[in-house]
Amino acid sequence: MYYIGWGILSLLLIGFTFIRPHPYRFPRFLAFESLLSLIFLNARFWFESPFSFVQIISWFFLGGSFALAAHGFTLIKTIGAPQGDFEDTTTLITTGAYRYIRHPLYTSLFLGGMGAYLKNPSLLGAILLGTTALGVMLTAYIEEQHNLKRFGKAYQTYIENTKRFIPYIY
Repeated sequence: MYYIGWGILSLLLIGFTFIRPHPYRFPRFLAFESLLSLIFLNARFWFESPFSFVQIISWFFLGGSFALAAHGFTLIKTIGAPQGDFEDTTTLITTGAYRYIRHPLYTSLFLGGMGAYLKNPSLLGAILLGTTALGVMLTAYIEEQHNLKRFGKAYQTYIENTKRFIPYIY
């Protein structure tokens, strides 16, 4: 059952990737597919020993991922004023989480990956988490080059005043 669900969602993700024209679509696919695979790899362990320390930390990461994603999407919709595609914002967002990090949505993907990984840590899970991180980092880099062309000096100043994923650190 898990394999069928994973296969269907993977096919949808591939289709979604090919119809989108963004230059960072393939590394982002790598991040999403790795995260999806990690979720399905550990799906049967999500509610095992629910009050163990590792499970509680896992839920902390998953909750943070959800909250950061919801916050980021809300800011894109309300302040970014996207035209056409959701990601084609017309305004540079520098408030909320974007005040501290340039990529809260990609950070939320990694947090989700950490939460899914901690459900049942394994070597394969660690490889998938690493692949998620690689996809997120490549996507962020390509997106930043794209945004420098779109927003110019304002984005360069934004880069100089914020961190990529972790406030005040990286």
